[in-house]
Amino acid sequence: MTTSKKLQLQILIQHPIFVLFFLVLIALLGFSSYKFHILQDVTQDNRNSVSDGSVNILNQMHGAISITAFAPDDEAFRQNIKNFIGRYQRTKSDIQLNFINSATDPKLAQEAGIKAKGGELVIEYQKRTEHLIPPYTEQDVSNVLMRLTRTHEQAVMALNGHGERDFSSNNSQDFGTFGQQLLDKGFKLSHPNLITESNLVKNGAMLVIASPKANFTAIEVAKIKTYLDAGGNLLWLLDDENLRGLDEIATYIGLEVAQGLVVDKSAVEFGGNLKTAFGVQYGDHPVTENFRIRTSFPEARKISAHGTYENGWKVQELVRVAPNGWLETTPFRSESDIKTINFDAKKDVAGPINIALAIERKYGKKGQRVVVIGNADFLSNTFIINGGNLALGLNIVNWLVGDDHLITIPPTIIKDGNLNLTSESNYKPVFIGFQILLPLGLLIYGFFTWWKRRKA
Repeated sequence: MTTSKKLQLQILIQHPIFVLFFLVLIALLGFSSYKFHILQDVTQDNRNSVSDGSVNILNQMHGAISITAFAPDDEAFRQNIKNFIGRYQRTKSDIQLNFINSATDPKLAQEAGIKAKGGELVIEYQKRTEHLIPPYTEQDVSNVLMRLTRTHEQAVMALNGHGERDFSSNNSQDFGTFGQQLLDKGFKLSHPNLITESNLVKNGAMLVIASPKANFTAIEVAKIKTYLDAGGNLLWLLDDENLRGLDEIATYIGLEVAQGLVVDKSAVEFGGNLKTAFGVQYGDHPVTENFRIRTSFPEARKISAHGTYENGWKVQELVRVAPNGWLETTPFRSESDIKTINFDAKKDVAGPINIALAIERKYGKKGQRVVVIGNADFLSNTFIINGGNLALGLNIVNWLVGDDHLITIPPTIIKDGNLNLTSESNYKPVFIGFQILLPLGLLIYGFFTWWKRRKA
């Protein structure tokens, strides 16, 4: 009897204490959730956070970033902007977001040069500002941040006058899209005249020779050689083994261009032809670090280079193509020839074939850098949208001008896409399962559990 009373007393005391501790725990959890915020993006492609490329840019920006949004007093509209900028704030905490209503503060809007009716962003970093007009995406904001990060004023010098690819033309073979991307990333473009230009090194960060069709004169070759002697950086894009009078430059950097054209049988599986080679193997180099996106190169050429003690060059292969193809050494022209060609072990070279090189050497504090690619079409308006062609081109330019920290990782392919339930799709089993069967099953399970305990 005494034991029973003690037990009842313990139960009587324990129940209130348990309830009290439980309520305290709930209160602490509620306070912690209000005070501290922990977010985790569980989507496969991190669609609710910024990409690795944007994170890389933010990590290079030392100092606060001020973003002023000129938006009306619409809570839902402003909340969308807060959510969008919040993705960046979770990576860089010193991004400040402020709102101004252009209707109530027209003077501030006029001083800031606001043009859009609502939602225009003014982004300021280290006393430099950029405007962003809606609608904007992560790529738009990251491009602005990259331009604000880039402090050098030297231009990317693209040679012309010899039939080179035009960085401002929309023709299929030209580089208009790539040129616009360079401008969006904060680069400046110039077109120096080798005849009248006196000092290329002082006027630009790098020189581009993009698939010339006419030969260079001896005077022009001498100026390019002087540019390289002075530590200038070079991007040289070749379409064939004809060097257009630049043989001395090729010898200077130890470059060799093999005779023949790369053919790739696997290209047919992707809707291409044998003359389009796919890049699937990339060298261990800052330009191609973590680069896993397929690139395509129409009519690519095999190139190689050899560094020597005399020239001081260090050579690194960048892109290997056509693991299932080869270097076809027999000339062919017509489409009928393309369909009938086969690998000849005696004359041809089995894949994979290297078509891109990064060449560098010590020169002063920054060093000197050269990239040679046995193809120019991959950056043309027709092919730049294929796979990782654009990303590879931008990485090459960033490396050549010395902005290694702005080399970005290409975006990954979205795998966890949206599930669209339409009348044409078989959505009824999903609806019945989640809306009817699952709740009914839980209800039945709960009833039998209650009935079993009651009888016990």
